[in-house]
Amino acid sequence: MTDDSQQDMQKQPLVQHLIELRSRLLYCVLAVLVVFLALFSFANNIYEFVAQPLQALLPESSHMIATDVASPFLTPFKLTLFTSVFLTIPFIFYQIWAFISPAMYNKEKRLALPLLGSSILLFYAGMAFAYYVVFPMVFGFFTAAAPDSVSVMTDIASYQNFVIKLFFAFGAAFEIPVATFIMISAGLFTPKQLAGKRPYVIVACFVVGMLLTPPDIISQAMLALPMWVLFELGIIFGRLFTKERSEQAKDTP
Repeated sequence: MTDDSQQDMQKQPLVQHLIELRSRLLYCVLAVLVVFLALFSFANNIYEFVAQPLQALLPESSHMIATDVASPFLTPFKLTLFTSVFLTIPFIFYQIWAFISPAMYNKEKRLALPLLGSSILLFYAGMAFAYYVVFPMVFGFFTAAAPDSVSVMTDIASYQNFVIKLFFAFGAAFEIPVATFIMISAGLFTPKQLAGKRPYVIVACFVVGMLLTPPDIISQAMLALPMWVLFELGIIFGRLFTKERSEQAKDTP
């Protein structure tokens, strides 16, 4: 066999993987585009829904404003695009799973599927927590703290950037139980070792809350405290997993 034929055999799997990766990415982009086209006619309604937590707390004489000429069009447009990405996250995660699953063992697949479903549910739970719990508290504090001589009239583009940042922050923060469980199941840490790092984790949660949220103590604490609770939840599931695995090892002759 010549050197050229050997090189072709080595390159072929890599080329096939790259082609499949390109196909998976195209599927994700196409899914986002289809959802976006379906939602575009409701762009203003989507923005009204997202802005409702703030609008409900504005004084009667106040309202949201657009300081840029193109903001009345571009802001709902961008928000609809982000909404399309959020709604297609299950499909995007499935494409990631379909790409990596052929390289996994059956035992890894049985463990990965529940983790995949949990990741999707926790991400949406984080977004729902931000919208229904955090937003009313944060906006209530901001509007109440305004001086009497100041009229609260938030720019729609600034509000969009604010809420999208919080959506991503809380969605990612709610993935902590999955990340904790993966570290334990992979043998990187034991539940006891992670529990021993609890003081450092608490400090890290508040540092992350400070970096990912606006500079107010309410939103920082509302992100840091759930992160800590979710970390403890991940340790609990990790202990159950290690206990079950040790019992299976004992039963195996």
